[in-house]
Amino acid sequence: MSKHLPSTISCADVSANRRRGGDIRVLLSPKTVSATSGFMGALTLAPGEFITEHYHPYSEEFLYVTRGHLTMVVEGVPIAVSADEAIMVPVGVRHRAENNGDQPVHAVFQLSPLAPSPELGHVDTEPVDDPRSQQLQVGDR
Repeated sequence: MSKHLPSTISCADVSANRRRGGDIRVLLSPKTVSATSGFMGALTLAPGEFITEHYHPYSEEFLYVTRGHLTMVVEGVPIAVSADEAIMVPVGVRHRAENNGDQPVHAVFQLSPLAPSPELGHVDTEPVDDPRSQQLQVGDR
C-alpha cells in the first residue's frame, strides 16, 4: 500500500480572503491537502479590523492567538484572548473577532468537523462587504 507523504503549505502561497474583514488564509483544507475532517488557517487583524459575526452550523471553531490581543464577541459577550491563549466556539454559536488594540493580531484557527458541503459551513449574521458571500463559497475551504 502506497502512502502519500504530507507537504507543507505557506501563508504566502494562499490568497487572503478579506470578504468578512481581516486577512483569513485557509491553509490545510479539503482543497489544499485533501483533508477529510476539518480545516485550519491563519488570521491577521490590523488595529481596528474585525471579522463579521457568523456561526458554523456543523463545526466547532478552535482559535489560538499567537501575537496581540483579540476580542472575541461570543453571543454578544466580549471575551479577551491574548497571545498564548486559546478559545473554542461551540457549534451554532454566533461569534465575531475584533482587534481593538494598537498592534496587529495573529491567530491560528481550526474548524471541525466539516459541514456536509462548503456552502453549508458558514452563516453570516451581520452584513459583509461583499453581498455575494452570504455563505462560504465552494472552494473557500
